[in-house]
Amino acid sequence: MPRSQRNRPALVHPDPEEFDVLDILHALSDPTRMTIVQTLRAAPERACGTFAVDVAPSTLTHHFRVLREAGVIRQREDGNRRWTALRDEDLEARFPRLLEAIVTAYENGLAPSR
Repeated sequence: MPRSQRNRPALVHPDPEEFDVLDILHALSDPTRMTIVQTLRAAPERACGTFAVDVAPSTLTHHFRVLREAGVIRQREDGNRRWTALRDEDLEARFPRLLEAIVTAYENGLAPSR
């Protein structure tokens, strides 16, 4: 196993029937996490270091974990890179139109400002 993967924790991905709407709402309540989601809606899968967000790597890791554990994204290891994809089909099956409604509200400026 490459040295870069030895210290990485196992990736946790809930099954769609385990999705909790409050966890999803919490995951989508942060502007950085919404930027990640919007980026993934435009590109189906991206390497973790390729998102246009201005946060420290450790903070970005935290944001990915919140999204992943809520079921919003799926991540996979490939060599020394971690790839991220939106779980839009799983979210749509569990909570129809929820993701679309939240993203649309955010893009239209209907989300409360911080």
